[in-house]
This record gives sequence, C-alpha cells and structure tokens, in this order.
Amino acid sequence: MTLIPAELEELTAAAQEWADSDPDPDTVLQLRTLLRTIADGTDAGAAAAAQELADRFAGTLEFGTAGLRAELGAGPNRMNRVVVRRTAAGIASFLQDTAGDSWTPSAVIGYDARYKSKDFALETAAVFGAAGIETFLLPCTLPTPLLAYAVRALDTDAGVMVTASHNPAADNGYKVYLGGRTVKGPGRGAQIVTPYDAEIAARIDYTVPLDSIELAPDGYTEVSESLIADYIGAVDDLAHREGYPARDLDIVLTPMHGVGGETMSAVLRGAGFTSVTLVPEQALPDPDFPTVAFPNPEEPGALDLALKLAAERDADLVLANDPDADRAAVAAKDPATGVWRMLRGDEVGALLGRHIAGRIAAGRWKVRGEKTRSGVVFANSIVSSRLLARIAEAAGFEHQETLTGFKWISRVPKLTFGYEEALGYCVAPGLVRDKDGISAGVLLAELAASLKAAGRTLFDELDELALQHGLHQSDQLSIRVQNLGLRTEMMQRLREFPPASFAGSPVATAVDLSEGAGGLPPTDGLRYITEDNTRVIIRPSGTEPKLKCYLEVIEPVGSAADLPAARANARATLDAVLADVRTALGL
Repeated sequence: MTLIPAELEELTAAAQEWADSDPDPDTVLQLRTLLRTIADGTDAGAAAAAQELADRFAGTLEFGTAGLRAELGAGPNRMNRVVVRRTAAGIASFLQDTAGDSWTPSAVIGYDARYKSKDFALETAAVFGAAGIETFLLPCTLPTPLLAYAVRALDTDAGVMVTASHNPAADNGYKVYLGGRTVKGPGRGAQIVTPYDAEIAARIDYTVPLDSIELAPDGYTEVSESLIADYIGAVDDLAHREGYPARDLDIVLTPMHGVGGETMSAVLRGAGFTSVTLVPEQALPDPDFPTVAFPNPEEPGALDLALKLAAERDADLVLANDPDADRAAVAAKDPATGVWRMLRGDEVGALLGRHIAGRIAAGRWKVRGEKTRSGVVFANSIVSSRLLARIAEAAGFEHQETLTGFKWISRVPKLTFGYEEALGYCVAPGLVRDKDGISAGVLLAELAASLKAAGRTLFDELDELALQHGLHQSDQLSIRVQNLGLRTEMMQRLREFPPASFAGSPVATAVDLSEGAGGLPPTDGLRYITEDNTRVIIRPSGTEPKLKCYLEVIEPVGSAADLPAARANARATLDAVLADVRTALGL
C-alpha cells in the first residue's frame, strides 16, 4: 500500500506529536529515526519507513479479557510507556468509580524480566499512586503466579502483571486481576472477564494530553520479600510429607530463560527434592530467549536442551516452565521405547486429576487459604480432553466445562482442580486463582517420586487411566498467520461449507459456539462430534495470531494387551482427521 501525500503528512504529524510527549527516550528515538528516513529519502527505505509508521499508528491496542499484549515499540498500536500510562489511568478510574466514597481502592503490581517490564510496572505504580490508590509493587522480577497470590494474600482490589508470558521476545503485555472489594465469590483474585474489560476499556482515553495524567513516582509501597517466602511455604504445604513419602527423584528443570527458576527450585527443595539440576543455558532470565525460537514449552525444539541434559544424567523427570512460570510442562523417558518425550497437556491434566482425587480419597488433601466447603469440583476448558470428566465421575466429584482461558476456569464455584490443554493447571485455587506452573510442578514431582518408589512410571499411570476410561488421545493443529483477516476467512469458510465427516465418521453434531452452547457464553469457535465420538474444535487464539484446531479420539481398551493396537488406531484416526481439517480449511 502506497500512502498518498496527504495521508503521509497526517501520519508524520501524528508521529511527531507522539515523539514530542513520549517519556521514553528509546521509543522517541525509534520515531525520530523513522521520520528522518522518510524526510531524507525517496527510495525503498523511505517507503518501508512510511509503512512501518503506518502500522504503528494503525489504530490503538484493544484492551480486553487478555489485558494488553503486543510488540514493543512507539505508537498507539504497540506496547510502550504512553499506552501503559493511559491504560493505567483507565484502570485507576475504574477502581475509583467502583470504590466511590466507600473505601480507598488498592492494587498490587508485578513484572517479569522482559524488555520494559519494570518500566511499565513503575509507570503503572506512578499513575495509581497519583490517583489515590493504595499501591504495592512486588520487590523484584517474579513469576505471574506470585502476583496472583499477592492479590489474594494482600486482599487488594486489583492486580497488574507486566508480562507477555510465552510470546516472542519482541512482545510484552499487561494482565489485569480483580479482587478485594471489586469482585466477590469465586472470581476474587482472578483475571478480568466481561463486563469488567469493557468497563475499563471505556475509561482508557487516547485523546487526552499525556501530561494531563498525574504521576506520583514514589507513590507506592514495595512489598516485603516475606511474601515470596509465604508463597513458597504455602506451595510446599501441598506436597504431602506425612510418613516421609518418597523423594528419590533426579529432576532436570528449565525456566526457559524466564523468572521461574529461583522460585521453582526453592519450592522443590522445600518439598524435599534435593536433586534438581537447572539447564545452565536457560537458567537465568534473558529477555532475548536466545536458545529457543519461541519461549513456549509447547513449541517444537523448546525442550531440546532439557531433554539432552536429562538423557546425559539418566534423570527421572524434566520439568519446564514458560518464562512467567504460569505454565508447566513435564517430560519423561517412555519405558516402552526408551525415548524421552514431553507429555501432552491433556495427559498431565489427567495425571494431576487422578493424583489429587487419590489424595482426597485418602484424606491427604488440604490447601492453605481454602475455606471449609462441601463437594469437590474438577473443571477444564471445552478444548481440553473429556478424560477429566470421567475421572471426576468415577471419584464422585462434580465436573464443569468452561470456555478457553483461566479467566473462566478460575471462576468455577467450589473449584478444586482445573486445567486447560495448553499446559495450564490450577491445583490450589485457594492460593492462586489462576494457572500456576510452580504448584503444578511440585505435585508432578511428588507423583513421579511416589510412582518410582512403587516401581512404576507416569506412563504406567496413563495406561491405567486408558484401561479404566478408554484411551483418550488428542492432537492439535496451530496455523500461524501474518494477516489476522485470514483467520476470519477460514472460520467463515467452515461456516459456509461445514465438513460432513472426519476420518470417515459422519458428523453427528455441529455447534457454532458463537451462538453459545451448554450454558456457556458465546465465543468464536466451531465444535464437531462424529458418530464414533471423535471431537474437533476450531477457534482463533485469543493471545496469538493463530487459528487453533483441537482433536480428540476415544478408543475402547479391553485389556493391557490391547493398548498398543488402540494407540496405533487412535494415531491413524487422528492423522486422518488432521488431513480432513486441512482440507476443510482450504490448506
């Protein structure tokens, strides 16, 4: 697209105005360099600079249930101090309006080790402090679960975590929690959902002069590091040590260049796991994430260094966290093949569900911060495996299905355990009303150690689940796009030309989730279930430029001898379903 002179003049004027008021010298330099390139040249460089500027000023970042998340840089369509200041002012206005004259609102702010994270946290604290909000700042770079813990432990009305989780190094983000007196019930301390996101977004004004937003650079209180120790102690209490259960486990741990290494190591030590080796190349926070293409344990190759070290050590278990440690991955050596592999999120969710159910049945499950209540509730997102529902039913527990995202899972009343297939697990909602890769990690270590002491493995446990409930095998297809319009086109294609079958099995039910289903709020997605109970769900990602397709087949298993054939049949069916999904999407 070539800009006409009038458009270019308007664009450069907007960029000049932004640069004149931007408090960050780094982003000011970016804009002035682009403007100078445009002014000085007539070649391709000037045209490219104009296009770059146009993209940076192509609207404003949309504040939603995921808060904010985008590439760092100058302009309203990027993450920067200007956008953060205006967003913080909107949140402050919401908190003041909610509190009225009844109380003084409060907020706690945390940040990870990405580029600009601390700057954005301090910017937010300065805005909140000037707005009369009692503001607390976590003492250093810390995992997201610690911020979620702090919201409940300090009983604040809001929490802000500056992180882009597992996004590429060029990104940063802004995650908002509500608690204290702003939200009651099971959503207290959880990420925002509708209508709170819209109420906050309506108060973010991109037109007011930046210097009209008051700042109080010292208007916050730094939280004592004792809060970190309290969190570590509370998570360690989850690991059942009565009777000195097995802790003989050699663990390889990677924080994926993120901020979870120190906290995860301390939790494991406190729970009695003394043989923990960090992957040296990934042990310390590094915002460039130099050893991985994407700092996400789900991505191919992300665990290669950890698996290599585990093989060299002949370790028992690999634990991995994403950079802000709200997710957990686990890998182990399959005794049937002798090959190390990462377990799928659905496999880990089933293992944790079975483990917690067993602890409850034995009277060995108590979470600090939980109130006495009747009933146990397990929950997972609609795109996760149906196996947890069967585990819950067998244990006599209630099970609920939610929309994708922990902002929904965490709001399930009386939640005891919840998970989503994207490596997110909430094992202690009384502590952290969100996914927490650290507390999940210590329970996985406990499970692996107890199985090892009995001469068994995680894979034996999965086999037992398959024998009891049928083999639930899942897979996923993620299609990354540069143009978000392509996602819309693919979803529209499916709605106009719905597939009639998958892997030869006719579609028995097709549900457009945008119209709501089973009491769930509307969401953009399509769910198909075939006559042989194969399930396909297709939806746009809420946090990444991807279209995501979730597949699950269920194979009956009569005996242990039938397991190899059942796995082969399931894999063949999944491959056929994948081919049909690609065809349906026009790939």
